[in-house]
Amino acid sequence: MTAKKAPVKAAAAPAKTDAKAPARRSTGARTAAATNAKASTSRTRKSVSAQSGRAKSGAAVAPEPAVDPDQPIQLLTPEGERIANPEYDRFVEGITSEELRGLYRDMVLTRRFDSEATSLQRQGELGLWPSLLGQEAAQIGSGRALREDDYVFPTYREHGVAWCRGVDPTLLLGMFRGVNNGGWDPNSNNFHLYTIVIGSQALHATGYAMGVGLDGADSAVVAYFGDGASSQGDVAEAFTFSAVYNAPTLFFCQNNQWAISEPTERQTRVPLYQRARGYGFPGVRVDGNDVLAVLAVTRAALEHIRSGQGPMLVEAFTYRMGAHTTSDDPTRYRADDERVSWEAKDPIERLRTHLLAGGHADEGFFSDLEEESEAMGRRVREAIRAMPDPDRLAIFENAYADGHALVDEERAQFQAYQASFADVPAGGEGK
Repeated sequence: MTAKKAPVKAAAAPAKTDAKAPARRSTGARTAAATNAKASTSRTRKSVSAQSGRAKSGAAVAPEPAVDPDQPIQLLTPEGERIANPEYDRFVEGITSEELRGLYRDMVLTRRFDSEATSLQRQGELGLWPSLLGQEAAQIGSGRALREDDYVFPTYREHGVAWCRGVDPTLLLGMFRGVNNGGWDPNSNNFHLYTIVIGSQALHATGYAMGVGLDGADSAVVAYFGDGASSQGDVAEAFTFSAVYNAPTLFFCQNNQWAISEPTERQTRVPLYQRARGYGFPGVRVDGNDVLAVLAVTRAALEHIRSGQGPMLVEAFTYRMGAHTTSDDPTRYRADDERVSWEAKDPIERLRTHLLAGGHADEGFFSDLEEESEAMGRRVREAIRAMPDPDRLAIFENAYADGHALVDEERAQFQAYQASFADVPAGGEGK
């Protein structure tokens, strides 16, 4: 049985309004313009000589080409070819076929969960859903580089990182269904609740990291954010405090090229990773669609942080294949040929090609994974429809530690209002 390839499809767009905004320049053109500016880089790359031999993962390693400092670090080409990098190869030395298959499985199942959630929103089961389509390698590669005692502060799109931290995917759906305010205990997996306010989690992570530093621990704290959030004052303040206090903070920016409808070129005059230099700590840009490179670069950044050298910024250069959220229509502001060009760099297809070429997986593996993916889809659909409605009076419970007469009055008024509906019990709980 031949397994189906993981599809790369953007979520169905909502109905368009009467006017259509003109599509902006493609990402390739914007990237070329930024690269041609040749802004000074925050890191120094060693000169590279051609290397031969075989990578630890088993596939032939091509010589590394001449390096442009703004070119993302890459270990797997879009065609799945392993290329050498003397600075980062050591961080993935000895990676086994089983581990490579594990990375592939992580990305496939994360994409399937994300696809199911998008479909459920279209069916009215969720109020909103922010898809990660196209960003699986950035999240799985970085998530698998972390230790259990590291602490993560996500945005609202880190479904793949949540998977790596052991958070049940169905728990991510509760907030978007409106039945809870998060759905999981952050301290059980060292994975904070999703943050909707853009950029604020960078400050939360910095404060937590300052505490870790004062405790003398060697764990790291990771703040995930996007290119749009990098323009927020909260992120700038987090950079400042982390640098001044030498906090063990890893700032992981997923540059998916679009802050809703605003392209990166309108947010910065230099590559985002170079912003770290102005705050006194290093930054690096990695190919965010190359799970092996993201794994290696994140491990290198964590080594830097654990050795007491302070914060670091990783910019994962990737692409948001779908809409910003299910309330967005990307066809109104970006050209379709841009999306098509990025489909050729799909992170899952890239690793699949590498697995097959290197003999790391057979068709049996892909068939079994397809069955596992289908089972996940069924479980997600069943779980979302089985979620109980919240207690409608619970909103009053934690307003004041010792209670308040005004809150008691408001609770009684709301309870009476709820009781006026025939299908609501007098106590206010239930449906």
